[in-house]
Parts: sequence; C-alpha cells; structure tokens
Amino acid sequence: MFNTQSPSFLRRVLLVDAFASAATGLLMAFGASLLAPLLGLPPDLLRDAGIVLLPFAAFVVFIGTRPEVPRRGVWVVIVANALWVIDSLVLLFSGWVQPTVYGQLFVAAQAFVVAVLAELEFFALRKSAAKLAYSSMH
Repeated sequence: MFNTQSPSFLRRVLLVDAFASAATGLLMAFGASLLAPLLGLPPDLLRDAGIVLLPFAAFVVFIGTRPEVPRRGVWVVIVANALWVIDSLVLLFSGWVQPTVYGQLFVAAQAFVVAVLAELEFFALRKSAAKLAYSSMH
C-alpha cells in the first residue's frame, strides 16, 4: 500500500487519480452506447461525462509529474473531485434519471472512489505543507 510518510505520497495519489479518471473516461466516452442499457443512464450523459474526464486526467498527470507538485493545482483537483462527488449524488437522488441497480452501483462506486482520492490528496497536501513549514523553521 502507500507509505503516507513518503515524500512521493501526494504524487502517487495524483497519478492513481489520473489513471482512474482516464480509465473511467475512456470506458464512458467510448462505451456509452453499450453501458447505457445496462446502467439505465442516457448514453449522451455517459459520453459527455467520459469526455470531461479525459482532459481532467491529463491535467492531473501534468501536475503530478512536475518537479515540484503545485499546491494550487492539487487544490483544483480536490475541488473538481468534490464537485464530481456532489454531482454524482445529485444524479442519483434528483429523479432526473432512472438508473438500474447496476447504474446506481456504478455511480455510487465511482463517487466513493473519487471521494477517497480527494481525501487522500487533501491529507497528502496538508502533510507536505506541514513538512515544508517544519523544515523552514529548522
């Protein structure tokens, strides 16, 4: 598992986020017509959400591979992830769509994973800020 004490913890979490976002984005963007009947979600919604994830994944790779991970960039990722989770919950409980049980599980599972990633990114960012503050004092 991840070593939360490692200086590369934040970078690794970002790269996991990027991989998961890219994989989910590709699945939804290119498999929307196949997934729609199984999930009970409109194919356009799946396709558009998948397309949105692809540049997001590229951005996360970009900030995660910088020599120094930019704090503002990580905050952008955390906020975007939080918005994704909120939007997923709205989708599930608004009545705008009628997902199947598989669709409900799909939306809930990816929202849960995104929430965990956002929390890990926040934790790692806070930990790296504490280390910087400590090292600048000594």
